[in-house]
Amino acid sequence: MSTYGEFCPVAKAMEILDERWTLLVIRELLAGTTRFNDLRRGNPKMSPALLSKRLRSLERAGVVHRVTVGHHTTYTLTQAGEELRPIVDAIGAWGVRWIRDLGDADLDPHLLMWDIKRTVPVGQWPRQRTVLQVEFADVPPKARDWWLVVDGGTVDVCDVDPGYEPTVSIRTDLRTLTHVWRGDVTWDGAIGSGAVVLEGPPDARRAVPRWVGAGGFAEVPRPRVSPEHDVPAQLRAGRDIPMRAAPVHGIPAHPTGTRGDAPTAPTP
Repeated sequence: MSTYGEFCPVAKAMEILDERWTLLVIRELLAGTTRFNDLRRGNPKMSPALLSKRLRSLERAGVVHRVTVGHHTTYTLTQAGEELRPIVDAIGAWGVRWIRDLGDADLDPHLLMWDIKRTVPVGQWPRQRTVLQVEFADVPPKARDWWLVVDGGTVDVCDVDPGYEPTVSIRTDLRTLTHVWRGDVTWDGAIGSGAVVLEGPPDARRAVPRWVGAGGFAEVPRPRVSPEHDVPAQLRAGRDIPMRAAPVHGIPAHPTGTRGDAPTAPTP
């Protein structure tokens, strides 16, 4: 581990936290992920070897607690790790408000569908098995089709047809659904503009925004921005003011405040 050679508490904390991927691993642990493979799903571009290395470093630093029973290992945060929650929340809120660029390399259907899966508001869904099929028109065939299956209290996301008849089919592109999930545009705006097309019974189509919801930082208040930095108009339909930001995915949050005001850090 590199050091700054300073006694400043900020410098000492950053010796642990500023290595690449470290805070994103902590973000996943704060979201309730405990298994190695699920930590990888939350950070799909991180190699298994590097994830193992970061977990060992966090364990040595007293931030992560590892428990192995038989062949199963779980990772949880210690008190020191849990105390990072408001810090990660604040970073996410800052990212929503001030980091506006979203490049093609930032778009990942695996990451998006995993994040949607783990924050599905199950209580909003019918009691019987309900299936949403998502088709990304701009994604290569191998990762184009996804199925979100909610059956009772169980939620599954599949990239292979599970064999159930879809209740509703969602046809869109990856960028659009990512903008919706981030809160850059509303479901109503995306549907009204034709950027999201729903197929299925009318009642089920109307329920899709409630079933899927939006990401944990979607409601963080945002500053006004100039039109040239705004979300494309065809996606923005339905927003009350022009805005664009890049929320960090992950920790469920329910912020309060008025758009344009100073942010209130999300709480899980």
